[in-house]
Amino acid sequence: MEFFRFTRDIPFMRHALIFNVISAVTFLLAVVFLATKGLNLGVDFRGGTVVEVAYAHPVDFNRVRTSIDKLNLGEFSVQSFGTTTNALIRLPLKEGVSSAQLSDRVMRTLKADDPSATQQRVEFVGPQVGKELFENGALALLLVSLGIVGYLAMRFEWRFAVAAIIANLHDVVIILGFFALFQWEFSLPVLAAVLAVLGYSVNESVVIADRIRENFRKMRKATVTHVIDNAITRTISRTIITHGSTQLMVTSMLIFGGETLHYFALALTIGILFGIYSSVLVMAPLVMWMGVSREDLVKPERKRTGPEGEKILP
Repeated sequence: MEFFRFTRDIPFMRHALIFNVISAVTFLLAVVFLATKGLNLGVDFRGGTVVEVAYAHPVDFNRVRTSIDKLNLGEFSVQSFGTTTNALIRLPLKEGVSSAQLSDRVMRTLKADDPSATQQRVEFVGPQVGKELFENGALALLLVSLGIVGYLAMRFEWRFAVAAIIANLHDVVIILGFFALFQWEFSLPVLAAVLAVLGYSVNESVVIADRIRENFRKMRKATVTHVIDNAITRTISRTIITHGSTQLMVTSMLIFGGETLHYFALALTIGILFGIYSSVLVMAPLVMWMGVSREDLVKPERKRTGPEGEKILP
């Protein structure tokens, strides 16, 4: 199905250098922001107090957040937990205030606002646990990246593996750069979004790489530049439909998902936009500059000989 049909190939590779310079500058700025500002780690990574509260009716999260805001505890999060009548509240560490004292202050405020509020449990998440979560998240990113390289190297060719992982890590660093620049809270849902973007970008890279390999088989007299331009142009319709549909869903989460899903959806939005850019305008030019050729992807046909030495075409 194609909603957008292009009669002529778009010369993407003609402007590849310009696009990659823009990409390199954006990447370096993201690295600078990460190095100078750092990530604003949420309670999941820094440690803090987790309070589960049950109500006799569906939770009004805006009302709960307004009540806790009056305590000036700093950054906190409130989200649904299990059922519509339960809320999970994550509170940051407060110097000189124990976990029990902090939860008591919160519960007194919530009960004053709504007497049906009852405390179900209180847990303390220490900084060491948060550090382990952060390290495990970084390890997950590394293992996913290595898996991507291995998969693409086996399915296509090593040049595609190297180009794809550079392009996909480019997306991840830029997402982290946005979160460092604006000091948005980096929590476990955001980490999940980053891992999802990594897999999502790989899918787009695989589609383009598969079309490039197919073009090498069909367009035997075409140059490498023409083959890549044609591959990208022929997949644009699919890219617009797939990414547009995904972004519609993510936008609905961004607008209607509330505070709980806000940064998760925001990270996905940034990742989807830069994922398209990197697969088309970073991965493909890198493959071209690394010298991919028809011989790398298309095995030459073997000629068989008959009993008297005559050649027999397969």
